[in-house]
Amino acid sequence: MNTPTLTVFTPTYNRDRTLPRLYRSLCDQTNNDFSWLIIDDGSTDNTRKLVERWIDEDIIPITYIYQPNGGMHVAHNTALEHCVTELNTCIDSDDYLTSDAVEKILRCWREHGGRQYSGIIALDGLDADTVLGSRLPEGMRSARRIDLVQYHGMKGDKKLIFRTELRKLYPYPVFAGENYGPPSSKYIQLDKDYDMLLLNEIVCIVEYLPDGNSRNKLKQFRRFPKGFAYARNILMSSPVIIRKLRYRHAMHYVSASFFARDLHFLHKSSAKLLTVCAIIPGILLHLLIRWKTRSHA
Repeated sequence: MNTPTLTVFTPTYNRDRTLPRLYRSLCDQTNNDFSWLIIDDGSTDNTRKLVERWIDEDIIPITYIYQPNGGMHVAHNTALEHCVTELNTCIDSDDYLTSDAVEKILRCWREHGGRQYSGIIALDGLDADTVLGSRLPEGMRSARRIDLVQYHGMKGDKKLIFRTELRKLYPYPVFAGENYGPPSSKYIQLDKDYDMLLLNEIVCIVEYLPDGNSRNKLKQFRRFPKGFAYARNILMSSPVIIRKLRYRHAMHYVSASFFARDLHFLHKSSAKLLTVCAIIPGILLHLLIRWKTRSHA
């Protein structure tokens, strides 16, 4: 059996109610040059039995891996360890693909792809006709992901399809007691060296719960400070990020370091002068987040 071109991988935890919809969308694909890799992150529901039944149906190739609950970032690392295809993309367990998603992705890659690109940026949708956030710039074949945000006003989550050999270079760090790792630092490391192809079409339908500057995001800052400090340390020194955003990342680095009780943050900083300038506002940000999440610590 030939190795497919694309791996669709899905980290999941107790989502036996939503996984069938994703499974059906994969079975309905107009191009079957893909495999489905499921990382079960410690589910206690009916997930294993569901997946075993689907494997027996033998409609699409499925690999199922169970691991103790470690969080989304650990599940991503496991998926990448087992991914052997040229391309990969993560589809969450409560999302699903349009019927021609694989066909569109692989056509884009076969017509325009190459080693000068880290992958493809495509669109997420609230439904097949409604883009989540903004569309990609018209008339552009490729761009760095961060430049789309900084210079073109890109808004909303997008579907990212990566070259596997490159994505494997940047696994998530794992910190004891934390089960979340922000993905932005991983993408920035690829942005330094590669553009991504732009596919201005919806390929994934997502269940989107807007949170803006919600308490949930602030709770993450407080609950997983080591992971956030690690990410901000990379982001604040990245040459592809504009100066005012690097300063903002430095403030968050200081804040996260205080939540992590890491008094050696200046020594560990990748941009020491910027960090010194951000200490006072970073402490104020730390106190603001602590106050806003005081009943949820």
